[in-house]
Amino acid sequence: MIKIATLTRTKNIIKKHGFFFSKSLGQNFLIDANIPINLIKAIGIDSTDNIIEIGPGIGSLTQVIAEYAKKVVVVEIDKKLIPILEEMLSENKNVEIIHDDILKIDLHKLMESKFNHEKTIVIGNLPYYITTPIIMRFLEEKVRVEQLVFMVQKEVAERMQAKPSTKQYGTLSIAVQYYCDVKTIMKVPPTVFLPQPKVESSVITLDVLENPRVNVKDSDLFFGLVKDAFGKRRKTLLNTLSSGNLQLDKIFLKKVFNKCGIDGGRRGETLSIEEFAILANTVQNH
Repeated sequence: MIKIATLTRTKNIIKKHGFFFSKSLGQNFLIDANIPINLIKAIGIDSTDNIIEIGPGIGSLTQVIAEYAKKVVVVEIDKKLIPILEEMLSENKNVEIIHDDILKIDLHKLMESKFNHEKTIVIGNLPYYITTPIIMRFLEEKVRVEQLVFMVQKEVAERMQAKPSTKQYGTLSIAVQYYCDVKTIMKVPPTVFLPQPKVESSVITLDVLENPRVNVKDSDLFFGLVKDAFGKRRKTLLNTLSSGNLQLDKIFLKKVFNKCGIDGGRRGETLSIEEFAILANTVQNH
């Protein structure tokens, strides 16, 4: 089988089908055949794995995944790519192509109809502008996936893994780490894409935890506190939480800080996810 992920092959496919890249969809196709192989080896995909691939493009990665996986369902939003995918992946009988928007499709129905709710791995080379909404949708809706594997902007990968008291640490760090173990498995230079993006990329794995990392009584309150705490990074917790969306009273907050042993003079970026959980549960109890 001729590999799609080469510069010459990709250019020929694009020319044959009269395809033009869409900037609004953030399309960048892989043109290095080593990347799909290295990615699959790093993840350890085998014949027992079900895969959902988001944004397959012309099938550069899909083609290789299909050689190893049990079943692959690809979800592509660009209707111009559907006939290309059908042609490129015609030999891969374990691949199903769906023309839809991953941010609008019923994920639970997709899992039930295609995989009978068996645990699934989700893979994608995500457009940078919708990386976070896609990831959070799978996590917040508690879709039955065991792992998310995404090629994302390097800075986004760093933010997801960031630790307290670092510049990268913020609401995204806590949101992802609440649900997952996060790890970078590959660095990907711009030169392996057509067209070349202006930023470097990383491949991250998000291994979904059986239960959230911390036990909170009210997850909406927990994430509300996190959002408010990072709303004004240079201000103290006392000031950010009293002036944020939750509008918590300063006298009440001082009692809460005293009860849970957290200094209200600290900045939100210094709190660990465990400390945010303690803070949320203490607020809830009062």
